[in-house]
Amino acid sequence: MKQLLLNGFAILLLSTISLKSIAQEVDLLDLVEDKTPKKEIVKNAFKSIRVINGHSMEFLSPGTMDFRILHRFGTLNQGTKNFFGLDQASMRLGFDFGILQNLQIGVGRSTFKKELDGYIKYAPIRQSTGAHAFPATIAFVGGMTMNTMDFADPTITNYFSSRLAYYFQTIIGRKFSEGLTLQLSPTMVHNNLVPLSTQPNDVYSLGLGGRLKMSKRMAFTWDYYYLINGIEDDVNYNPLSIGVDIETGGHVFQLHVSNAVGMNERAFITETTSSWENFDIRMGFNLSRIFQIKKHKK
Repeated sequence: MKQLLLNGFAILLLSTISLKSIAQEVDLLDLVEDKTPKKEIVKNAFKSIRVINGHSMEFLSPGTMDFRILHRFGTLNQGTKNFFGLDQASMRLGFDFGILQNLQIGVGRSTFKKELDGYIKYAPIRQSTGAHAFPATIAFVGGMTMNTMDFADPTITNYFSSRLAYYFQTIIGRKFSEGLTLQLSPTMVHNNLVPLSTQPNDVYSLGLGGRLKMSKRMAFTWDYYYLINGIEDDVNYNPLSIGVDIETGGHVFQLHVSNAVGMNERAFITETTSSWENFDIRMGFNLSRIFQIKKHKK
């Protein structure tokens, strides 16, 4: 009996020592474990990859396609004669593809000058939280347009390169809160051919875009491009667009008014010939529908 009690006491003592060792080991693991929050990319700064006319800091998810219809009516100041612009229409069809989390490409075709356009957008730095957080997104966009209309004067020799134009843009944006996003977009547009020798081939502008959330599915948006050069009095103007985004499931519906008729960077930056004075503006809408065309490997 005495031996049995001694054996039981020995087992209890060993168990207590083992449990204490395990507890100390767990405590040490807690000390060395990295409790730093993981890095997370800030998303939904905008509900669309375009603010209204210009590119936004937002990117499509890999393997998705954004089918986009951009539509502009005629000017409001024509009144009932042109049913406040509804008798006229200009549009662009676009297809945008998410390649990587920070890489996107797109193509489109506009009725304005029957232009074809394409671009690539890449963000080496994206706004993030957690470990190694960065306060803003920095993205670069490079694009090209091609005018497919016949040349105005067939007696003048023009080359294929005369139809081409290019633009280069940097986007610096930040989502300050769930309700407010702002971005700056310095942009350079190069036209291989300009109508007049007095007009510059290179036009520089500074874009300002923003989003102010009004409800769970609605937001107030705007974009404005200030032309640093290339402005001619009573000929062209700085493009300003103001609108409302309405999110409906897989669709984003943008209602807006704008003085720009063109819907790619070359067109709306260098060829906005209407002003906001005297209601020389247009109603329009953008309709975006996202499709999953390839499953993304986690």
